[in-house]
Amino acid sequence: MSLKYQLGQKIQILRKKRRLTQEKFAELIGIDPKNVSKIENGNNYPSSETLTSIAKALDVEIYELFVFKQELSYEEMKAAILKALDNEKDVLYLYQMLKSM
Repeated sequence: MSLKYQLGQKIQILRKKRRLTQEKFAELIGIDPKNVSKIENGNNYPSSETLTSIAKALDVEIYELFVFKQELSYEEMKAAILKALDNEKDVLYLYQMLKSM
C-alpha cells in the first residue's frame, strides 16, 4: 500500500469523523473539491502548504496524518515505549514531548 494511498485514507477518515463534505473541506483548506478526491484516493500528494491546512482543518498535528496503524493495545504501547528508552535520541524526544504537555 503506497504512502499516498494511506495518507489519503487517513485524511478521509478524519474528515468524515468531523462530518465534513469534500466540498466544505476543500473550502476550509483552500483547494478545489476535485483535488480533495484525488488526495483521498491516493492519486495526488498534497503540498506542504496544503498538508498544513489539512491538519489545521482536521484539528490534528501534521504527524498524526502519517500515523496509519489504527490502535495499539496497552501492551503494544508499553513495549514500544520501553524499546524507545533503549535509544538516547528517543529518550530525549520522549522527554521533550512529555515536558511540552
